[in-house]
Order: sequence, then C-alpha cells, then structure tokens
Amino acid sequence: MHTSSPRSRRRHPLAAHRPPHVPGRLPIPAQATPHGGLTHFNALPQDAAEQTLLSCCGSRAWAHRLAAHRPYPDLDALLAAADEAAYDLSPADMSEALACEDLPVPPDAAAYAAAFTALAAAHSAYEDRFGHAFVICLDDIAPGEALDHLLAGLRDRLGNDREEERVLAAEELRRLARGRITRHIRNLPPARSENTGEARRESIGNSPYVPV
Repeated sequence: MHTSSPRSRRRHPLAAHRPPHVPGRLPIPAQATPHGGLTHFNALPQDAAEQTLLSCCGSRAWAHRLAAHRPYPDLDALLAAADEAAYDLSPADMSEALACEDLPVPPDAAAYAAAFTALAAAHSAYEDRFGHAFVICLDDIAPGEALDHLLAGLRDRLGNDREEERVLAAEELRRLARGRITRHIRNLPPARSENTGEARRESIGNSPYVPV
C-alpha cells in the first residue's frame, strides 16, 4: 500500500536478495500466540502505529505500509513484512529514512579520546562524500568491540562508490529496523495507567548490542 503522493517504483537493488518464499510455513509453536506487545501494536490506531514505526525507520511509506497490513499473527510475520517493505523502498523513501539517522556512537567512545577524534573525522568525511549519516547495525556486536567495529566500517565504506554504498546503507537500515521493532514488541506489553486508562508509552530508542 502506498501513501497519497505518487512515488517511483524503480526496483530496489536489494530486491534480488529476498529469501525465497516457502508456501504453507507455519509459525513456530512459541510464537503461535501473539506477544502482549504485538497485541498492543496491532490494536493501535493507524496514525499511532505509523508514528511508532517511524521511530524504527524514518520512511513514511514504509511505516504506512506496515501499519496498514495489521494485524500480524506473530513477530516473525511482522519482521518479514518489514523486510519486504525495506526491499521495496524507492530512492526517495530511502533518502527520507537516511535523513532521520544519526551516527550510533558507543557509550564508552568519549573515554578513548584518540579513537573518538578519529571517528568524528571519518564520519565527517563520509557525510561529505555521500550526503547522509553513516548507518550500521551493531546489534550483534559486543559492547567492548563496538567502537572498533564502527570505526573500521566507516573507513572501509568510505572507499565505496555511491551506488555500492547506497545498497549497503539500505541493508543496514533494514537490519536496524528489525532490531528496533523487536525491542519495541518485546519491551512494550500492553499496560494501562491506573489514573487515565491510557496505554503506556515508552521510547524505543536505538539500543545497540542487543541480539535480535
């Protein structure tokens, strides 16, 4: 489903890497009953669901599509839909999403002055070359290795041409979105305020180092 404004339908370069569809696949037993957070998400009004999703990926078309296809029976179904929507991002959609991203600086980076200075310089060079923030998913990287991984990734990808880097950035956006969605669903079970009866809201944030 698309937003009201027409958008380019040029096939995204990552589309060729979609995993094959397996007909008749059933959710694993542990996920047959939706998580409380997923039940909460499925019940949100359309605009509220879109705002939640925009904190996971800044493309309005991506968020609108995922929110419009609710309800999802389990987390795997939601993540599969998120992947599919990410593969279909138009160049304009991806630029919109990239504009919402910041460099994920590990919390201990400031303690290493030389590395922090090198990181800032490399990121400035990256932004000058590609016109957007460097995006990388650190969900499966141990905290003590995150700074080195981030700096090495920046330096390595500075040598890419624009098209190659665009494909890599799209893949990192997809992985970031999966992690953020997963943390949202797992950490936000439906809860109601005793005073107002309104569902609890919490910030999803960009929590690295959490395997998903």
